[in-house]
Order: sequence, then structure tokens, then C-alpha cells
Amino acid sequence: MTKIVADLDRCVGAGQCVLTDPDAFDQSDEDGTVVVIQDTPADDEALKRARVAVDICPSRALSLTE
Repeated sequence: MTKIVADLDRCVGAGQCVLTDPDAFDQSDEDGTVVVIQDTPADDEALKRARVAVDICPSRALSLTE
């Protein structure tokens, strides 16, 4: 099962993940860093969006694990 992992020490709060998949990501009200609200993609489309979010993250704070 694929899982979304966020490294909050690397996140710069660019918000590209939220724009890509607002069902899986949000941003902290305090500092703007990523909040993973759905860490396990529910289907192939959700997994595809998660992969795009990982690929476009400018600080490489997101990853997928199996």
C-alpha cells in the first residue's frame, strides 16, 4: 500500500501540493507547511495526483513509500 510522507523540516510552504490535490493536502494555519490529510491514496487517480504533488514539490518535502 502506497503512503504519502511529508518531511516538515524540508517543507517551505509553497502550497503546490494543495493546488494539485486538495483532498490529500492542506497547509498549516500557523506556518504554511504541508498537512497530509489523506496519507493513503484511495484509488489510482488519487495516487496519480499524489505522484504529481511529489514531483512538483519545490523543496522535495514529499515522498511516497510502499
